[in-house]
Amino acid sequence: MTGERFSTIDPGAAAQADAVAASRRTAPAWARFFYWCFDYFTEFGGGPRLVTIQWAVNFHKIFTAFLIYGMMVYYGNDSIAAWVYLGLHGTYGYTWLIKDLAYPNPAFEKRMTLFGIVYLYAGLIAWYWLMPWLLISRHIEPSGFTVFLAVAVHTLGVTFMATADVQKNLLIRYRKGLITEGVCTYTRNPNYLGEIMIYSAYALMASHWIAWAILLYACVCVFFPRMLVKDASISRHPGWQEYKARSGLLIPWAFFNGRAIADLLKRRAV
Repeated sequence: MTGERFSTIDPGAAAQADAVAASRRTAPAWARFFYWCFDYFTEFGGGPRLVTIQWAVNFHKIFTAFLIYGMMVYYGNDSIAAWVYLGLHGTYGYTWLIKDLAYPNPAFEKRMTLFGIVYLYAGLIAWYWLMPWLLISRHIEPSGFTVFLAVAVHTLGVTFMATADVQKNLLIRYRKGLITEGVCTYTRNPNYLGEIMIYSAYALMASHWIAWAILLYACVCVFFPRMLVKDASISRHPGWQEYKARSGLLIPWAFFNGRAIADLLKRRAV
């Protein structure tokens, strides 16, 4: 009976299953720890689940513009740099809202306890408000080149973030599996790349090491753990090894080593 059962296995299917299993990997322990922390503490303390992560984050996005303007009034800072910062950081919140209304993230529909709301703000997103404070309270006047660089990086970051989320939400409606084309061709996390670029722009404007420390903290505790856990999850799909070989976890290295241009010319020649 055992022999008959094994004789019915398709050798080709078995080989493919073995290849997929071999390609799977586990995210590093530190990444899984920080990933677990976020899920655990948003439900910690018991009691009613008051709001979703979506509502808590969206309130932060709405309030940020008013908070920055309030800082400008309080510190008497009517400089061009302060207005530019308000235009960048304040407007980004509403860009996020438009995206969220059109393509809400299902992961943000999880409901949180009161402790979870405090954890979300005190543990991460409220720290972002230190960036405008560092600029406005110190009356910093960044150079023209710094302002140009911040606006350029911010614009590209918003483009990466929004395009990636729209593409993902549209594609998963019609098919399952890896998303390896479009803005995901050379980076497996264009949305996180965009967010890091956005907050890098604010750190540039703030001109203080604390702003960069906040961004580093977010990368280590939130962004990279989620990227690595996602990598471990999608590694089960066929085509993973090929996709991993041509794409970066975050940085689209093909834009810098010439591969993207070579691929473009190859497609045009066909």
